[in-house]
Amino acid sequence: MHKAALPSGTGDLKTGQRVEFGVVESRKGNQALQVKLLEAPQSVVAAQAEARRRPPEELHGLIEDMIKVLEAKIQPDLRRGRFPDKRTSKTVADVVHAVARELEVGTR
Repeated sequence: MHKAALPSGTGDLKTGQRVEFGVVESRKGNQALQVKLLEAPQSVVAAQAEARRRPPEELHGLIEDMIKVLEAKIQPDLRRGRFPDKRTSKTVADVVHAVARELEVGTR
């Protein structure tokens, strides 16, 4: 399908992208006419992330563990009016970010 047949603002078609179009015969053979994009394709990266997503039961356990770590390592220092040390903060932040990424996979 030639780029000229695509709707304005559309660069390239992605693999698996659904389209609707008419066909016209020309000197060069059949050509697509009035192409309409039916749906945006799911990006390969998003599909791979979805495939690697943890099952809900495993994510539930991970979140429970995260809450325990927050209660044991972060809350006591905050109650005393100070932030936890950098090493503890970095470790806990990494865990919180990992959980957030797992929850966010299906929402993009």
